[in-house]
Amino acid sequence: MNEAGIPEIANRRTRALVWLMHRVFILTRGMTMGVRAACFDEAGRVFLVRHTYVPGWYLPGGGLERGETALDALAKELREEGNLVATAPPEFVHVYFNRTASPRDHVLFYKVGVRQTAPRPPDREIAESGFFHLDSLPDGVTAATLRRLRELSGESPKSDLW
Repeated sequence: MNEAGIPEIANRRTRALVWLMHRVFILTRGMTMGVRAACFDEAGRVFLVRHTYVPGWYLPGGGLERGETALDALAKELREEGNLVATAPPEFVHVYFNRTASPRDHVLFYKVGVRQTAPRPPDREIAESGFFHLDSLPDGVTAATLRRLRELSGESPKSDLW
């Protein structure tokens, strides 16, 4: 983890898409809240996903829907983005304010041991995914993903900002 990482919402297309999505969320949600998790397999590798609609490699996660608990949303996102199931209860790490996405967005961050039930084939949302050793992450990991991994390893103190 020696690189700085790529900015998550840097290019014009991504900023426009996030802006548009959050305008829709203003009408459907009072505040946006999401979940993300650092998912580790039994070999200590972290699971990352690369979406089709934004650049970079991310920790799996997504937004909470009305009537959905954070842990239900986390289990759903892990299943949808990686065919992952938890091998132990998720460990809550921290809540972050994600001001780069919106002045109303928060992320609940977890650490969880997982196993993959089947390889995750690419589709319209996920371009590719996989497990990576922390010392050999793929090119293009987002800056926020690297910050979270550094916090978990004790290399950096926790921030309140995503």
